[in-house]
Amino acid sequence: MTTTAARQVFRLPDLGEGLTEAEIVVWKVAVGDTVEIDEIVVEVETAKAAVEVPVPFAGTVLRLHAQAGTVLTVGEPLIEVGPAVDQDTDPAAARYREEEQAGSGNILIGYGTGRTSGTRRRRGGSRRTDQQTPEAAPEASASLLAAEPGLAPERASQHVLEQAQHVPEQAPHVPGQAPRVVSPLVRRIARERGLDLAAITPTGPRGVILRRDVEQAIADIGKAPENPVVPPASPLGPAGTALTAERIPLRGLRRVVADKLTRSRSEIPDATTWVDVDATGLLAVKDALRQDRPELGIGLLALLARICVAGLRRFPELNSSVDTARAEIVRHGHIHLGFAAQTDRGLVVPVVRDAHLMTTAELAAELTRLTGLARSGGLPPTALTGGTFTLNNYGVFGVDGSTPIINHPEAALLGVGRIIDRPWVTGGAVVPRKVTQLSLTFDHRVCDGGAAGGFLRYVADCVENPAILLAHV
Repeated sequence: MTTTAARQVFRLPDLGEGLTEAEIVVWKVAVGDTVEIDEIVVEVETAKAAVEVPVPFAGTVLRLHAQAGTVLTVGEPLIEVGPAVDQDTDPAAARYREEEQAGSGNILIGYGTGRTSGTRRRRGGSRRTDQQTPEAAPEASASLLAAEPGLAPERASQHVLEQAQHVPEQAPHVPGQAPRVVSPLVRRIARERGLDLAAITPTGPRGVILRRDVEQAIADIGKAPENPVVPPASPLGPAGTALTAERIPLRGLRRVVADKLTRSRSEIPDATTWVDVDATGLLAVKDALRQDRPELGIGLLALLARICVAGLRRFPELNSSVDTARAEIVRHGHIHLGFAAQTDRGLVVPVVRDAHLMTTAELAAELTRLTGLARSGGLPPTALTGGTFTLNNYGVFGVDGSTPIINHPEAALLGVGRIIDRPWVTGGAVVPRKVTQLSLTFDHRVCDGGAAGGFLRYVADCVENPAILLAHV
């Protein structure tokens, strides 16, 4: 945090777990808003989770230092706050907040409001005319305070509000012409729903498209005639879609996943072994538990986790990692079991800590809790680190087998394919059974094929005959 007279600059704080950067997802406030101490002002996305960031002081927002989508490193300026303005008595403040009260989110003051006299100084010191294009508008808004270099700090917040009062009236909206005053929230909603802002009639002051205008446009689409005009068939066929070239920034979770997998492939000499198993017995146990003790919520993943924990106790070589700096194999005295979970943000690996101390019911409860947090985006960074072994049930994607990449710095990963009916020889006869494929990818530095094969065979035997687990309870 940096303080200069009446201005206070809050910088991106350390978000823990060694995270050094975060991407701005959405601002909760705008220039001119009044904030209180510890009020949430922005949501950011780190490599591990979405985090709401509170501001440590109160006042009027003078400047947002980054737009949504910008990646900041820890310590970079985030938001600037000045002395508070009485929002109840100041008419400029009331006018400024009219858009928010209309339910459309915060508006960017001075965004594309036409030509005014004079010139505006940019942060770099160069000068340009005040005529803005929609593409340049976000920068114009972000540097609003920098437009008056000689402005006294104590006058900064009042200056922001005066800017809103002196915006020239925009000409009536012309259909087909893009509006020039739109809030970031409204623009995002329209983009997500595939709406053309130029086709929406604004009802807000000075030609502002409000959130209700976008919502009305969405509702109008739902009232389309029963026999709409069918567009010409795509050259790709009735089931095809047009291909669009684009560049997608490799950032946030996707970037961390890429870095980890690349490091795993470059550092770990891995090998994979697999076996087909008859999972009929395991499914029978699952069904019996669901019927007799439904309140426990024990599913297939919990049973597989129980088997993995038992296997790692017998083959601790696979519950280890390699310290390359000290040329040592580190065998862990605990089992932190990671499991792959698919979410809207991508694949994440929550970690069940001290899985070796849990009962099967406790494992089931923790797996359910972490899965729910992962899908809602509420996993804390600590829940995604420290794993010693990973379980990946990729069978949910309808595939039989895989050679998964080890989750660095772990030493092994067990993959489970889909369980389907297949012909299987039992008691000399070919009968239909529930069959799946288990694959184990392991770090060849920590063990040889004997230990890896022994672990996989033990897991396979427990899947085929879960009663084996009772021998070591």
